[in-house]
Amino acid sequence: MIVRLREVSYDEHESIKEEIGKDMGNGEHMSDMMTVREVARLLHVHPNTLRRWSNNGRLKAYRITARGDRRFKREEIARFLAELSEARDSVGSLR
Repeated sequence: MIVRLREVSYDEHESIKEEIGKDMGNGEHMSDMMTVREVARLLHVHPNTLRRWSNNGRLKAYRITARGDRRFKREEIARFLAELSEARDSVGSLR
């Protein structure tokens, strides 16, 4: 599977960072955790694609709340992006 990512502008990046650092309502911040919507927006994929990747073990998600909402660690997303970049570079070197 090939995933095409586009560059995020500085303003978009700052907006995403701002949303991620919001207070959870109990005084805690989830700055190290990201929601499905945040990660999907960052990776420019549909939220259902992200959920499928989580179900298939491609991305590790942490289930919270009784509803089973997913959260992703920022470190896991960074690792995933690094792996994608490596894969893209290795495919590019074959051409």
